[in-house]
Amino acid sequence: MLQFITNTNSKTPVTDQIFAVLEGGCRWIQIRMKDASDEEIKKVVDAVKPKCIETGAFLILNDRVELAKELNVGGVHLGKEDMPASKARMVLGPAAVIGVTANTYADVAAVSQLDIDYYGIGPYAETITKENLAPVLGLEGIRDICYEMEKNEINKPHVAVGGITLEDVLPLLEAGVNGIAVSGAIANADDIVKATKDFLKVLPHTEID
Repeated sequence: MLQFITNTNSKTPVTDQIFAVLEGGCRWIQIRMKDASDEEIKKVVDAVKPKCIETGAFLILNDRVELAKELNVGGVHLGKEDMPASKARMVLGPAAVIGVTANTYADVAAVSQLDIDYYGIGPYAETITKENLAPVLGLEGIRDICYEMEKNEINKPHVAVGGITLEDVLPLLEAGVNGIAVSGAIANADDIVKATKDFLKVLPHTEID
């Protein structure tokens, strides 16, 4: 399971990033444009949504819950400073996918009884994609959270995020995640299509329900 998170630091425009990763076979896109206006994000969604529908790709927004509802995309990913997941569910309804960021097992447990669909666990490594980065977890930190989730029978999908490179994928899967979310390693590649394909080759194919 590969989620691509758009990257506004890349020399490649966000819309072109999305078209390239779709061509490479990625079917789960998170549009993350923290400093952009709603209108700028709307232009990106309007440009890429038909291709996402054509390819069967899943499109979500980072944070912008009301905008996600307005644009009728698949859901949202929420950081710890964003709208609470319970409120987002009320806004978006039962069919939307809602993901939440978790930096500790306590973060996981705090929302485990809510109607959410997946956790983004990280940051795995240092990354310039995100400002005000939480403490880096590393492989051991990711493994510890996955272990606690299994021990406490929290069975929601969980993907690792934050500074992940191709070489990190297999160790992270062995640590217990269901998939990975990647931004810079794909968005900053010379060939985004090829980089996407390279990640997909080492990932098992699973779906977010």
